This record gives sequence, structure tokens and C-alpha cells, in this order.
Amino acid sequence: MLSRIQFAANISFHILFPTITIALCWILFFFKLRFDLTGNPVWMRAYRFWVKIFALTFALGVVSGITMSFQFGTNWPGYMEKVGNIAGPLLGYEVLTAFFLEATFLGIMLFGIKRVPSKVHTFSALMVAIGTTLSAFWILALNSWMQTPAGYEIRDGVVHATNWLEVIFNPSFPYRLMHMLLASGLTAAFFVAGLSAYRILKGDEKQAPRLALKTGLILAAILAPLQAFVGDLHGLNTFEHQPQKIAAMEGVWETEQGAPLLLFAIPDEETRSNHFAVGIPNMASLILTHETDGEIRGLNSFDGDHPPVKPLFFGFRIMVGMGLLMLATAWLGCYLLRRPAMPRAFLKFLVAMTFSGWIATLAGWYVTEVGRQPWLVTGILKTADAVTPVAPANVGLSLAMYLLVYVVLMWAYIHTLKRMAIKSVYVEEFETAEPAADGSLTNLPESHIKPNSKPGTAGGNA
Repeated sequence: MLSRIQFAANISFHILFPTITIALCWILFFFKLRFDLTGNPVWMRAYRFWVKIFALTFALGVVSGITMSFQFGTNWPGYMEKVGNIAGPLLGYEVLTAFFLEATFLGIMLFGIKRVPSKVHTFSALMVAIGTTLSAFWILALNSWMQTPAGYEIRDGVVHATNWLEVIFNPSFPYRLMHMLLASGLTAAFFVAGLSAYRILKGDEKQAPRLALKTGLILAAILAPLQAFVGDLHGLNTFEHQPQKIAAMEGVWETEQGAPLLLFAIPDEETRSNHFAVGIPNMASLILTHETDGEIRGLNSFDGDHPPVKPLFFGFRIMVGMGLLMLATAWLGCYLLRRPAMPRAFLKFLVAMTFSGWIATLAGWYVTEVGRQPWLVTGILKTADAVTPVAPANVGLSLAMYLLVYVVLMWAYIHTLKRMAIKSVYVEEFETAEPAADGSLTNLPESHIKPNSKPGTAGGNA
């Protein structure tokens, strides 16, 4: 249990940062492309602020990811012994095709803005965006294979690949990949909107934060309904391949037709029942089978070979509830964009929603990973058979050290974001040596620079 908690802590902390950077680099590419096409320096100002945020977040994602790979050997040796012929190459492909691509062009993206032509710099931003997406592709291919393994055979107790296309494009992979990419898009959209709202509340009257706020809200308004659609498809795929996970998510104990959609309940695994259940009749069957009297297999039919119910039941509802809140917020925000100024109350609410994507992402991943239990690799390797024989006291010590470091890093990350946002309030809207669209340095027209400007107000109406 300590090894499971430690890995959960590591991966929970790690996923927070790629969830932002996977989509944030595409937003940066959009900002830079808009500057190249229009020559409007406000796009460059938005880019310059957010590329610093990206660099900080990317660095924490890389560092926190390294510790996870160590645990395959220290805490879960049985995993690599059993399925290393699948996991090893997929992780290697992620390094070779994605991480190397990101590392190659990241330096140009961060430090080459005045050293290379603008088109080369924009191309570098595109390559970094593709690299982060490729990273998600390979990691999710492996994770999905652990959920719905395919294209393999077992020889002498060890798993070997028989068809790499079936391994990579296993039954749940397309749905999980799209679901995660859209989750990253929503997380980054609210991250951008929330931090931009914070800048405006702190007195930033410049155009760049308003432009970023508008971009984040519109992006979220588009992605939120798409996420609901893809999430439904993902649920149907899970219902086909992992029915015990769906039964736990819906709190269905006995196989029944016309199962209700429980809005709230308290599952009790001892009595194998739900307390204080509030549901919509037949709705769960309608969603999962598209028939009001469709049959949903109950947990009792799996003879104990099913995941713990409460984490899935409540985790799923937290994820869906947060998703609906994000949808409503994004649509309301787009409506309020028609006003000359965004209401301060809504700006404060956006600040509160800055990390809402983290909550939804973590809840969704807990449902996915806990829902696979008691299997580490479904039908092949149980979690209990892969864990290390290291003494619990040693694992407990390393777990405590990890948690302490993560608390400090999280405080430092959020504190740095706050300082960067406040500092940006007192930065001129346009610099006199802003890169032009052709990549050369040029002085902007004097009309872009407000004479005798004071910190925090310069260029606000440019």
C-alpha cells in the first residue's frame, strides 16, 4: 500500500505540469503565428509572458517525471520483469521521438527570439508543440495497453509483442488519447484565463492580458462540449472492455436492466448496497446502452475481482461536476466578452478557476487507474505480484521525503506564478526593440508608446 501511495503521489504531482504544457505550447504557437501574420506587437507581448510560464512548468514536469521511472526498479520490479518487452520500447520511443524533439527546439523557442528569423522561431514553437503531443501519444499508448492489452503473447511467463500496431492502437487508446488531449486543452485554457484575470484585477490595463483572457475563454468554450462528447465515447468503450469499472463508477451492485443514473449515493462495500441514493430512473442504462431497459452488469457478478467502489464513484462525479462547471463558466465568459469591461466578480471567479483543470484531471485519472485494480496490467499482472520486497519502513521514509519536496515545489511554483503576474503589471506594453514579423529588430512607431507613461499604465490604449 505504501508503494502504491508513493507512486500515486509521484504521478499525481507530475501529471499537473504536462497537463498544462501539452496544450499551452499550442497556445504559444498560436500567439506567435498571429504576430507573424498581423505584425501586431500585442501578440508578441502575450507570447513573451506565457513562454516564461511554459518554461517554468515544463521544467517541473521533466524533473518530476524522472522520479517515476526510478520506481519501476525500486518499488515495482515485477512490472518490468513481466511486461518490460512492451513497456521498455514504448517509453524509449517517447524519449527518442518526443523528448529529443522538444529538447532540440526548446532552446531556440526560449532563447532564440532575437537570434533567428521569426519564421524559424515560429517553426521551433511548432516542433515543441508537436513534441509534447507525441510524448502524450506514447505514454498513453502504454497506459492504455495496461488497461486493454492487445498484440502480445506470453512465453515462459514473460510478455512478448506479436503485433506492435495492435499494442499501440489497443482498444482504449484512441479514446484515452483524445480525452487527455482535450483535458489538457481545457486545463491550459482556464490556466491562461485565470492568470490573465489575476493580472487585470491587479491593475494591468494593457491589451495583452485581455487578449490572453479572451483566447482562454473561447478555447474553453469550444473544447468543453467536445470533451463531453469524447468522454461519452470513452465511457462506452470502457463499458465494453472493462465493465467492472463502469459498475463501480455507477454504483451498480446487482446486474439490472433500466439502471438509474445516481446523482448522489454513499456506496457500502460491506453491505453491497448504496445509502441515501438519489438517481434518475433508467438514465444510466440509456447512456451506456442507448436503451432505457439496457442491462448493466453488477459488481456482485465479478466475484470480488473489481476495483474499490468509493474512489471511482466519487471521483467520476467530481470529474463530471467540474467539467460542467468549466463549460458553464466558459460560455458565460464568452457572453461577457461582449461588454466593454469584464465584471470584477467574474474575474475573481476566473481566478478561483485557474487550476480547475487539475481537479478534473486528477479525478479522472484516479478513476482510470484505481478502476484497473486489482490488476496492474489487466488479465496479465496483478498489482500485488509486482510490488517490491523492500521493507515498509524504507518505503515510508522515501514517501515522506517525496511529499515534503512536492509541498515545497508546489508552494514555490504558485508563488512564482503570482510574482511573475504581478511583475508583468509594471512592464511596458511594447518594447522599443520588438522583433518584427521578418525577424529583424525594429523600432515601433511612436504611436505605440505612450509618452510620460507611468508603470502599469503604459500603452494601455495602444
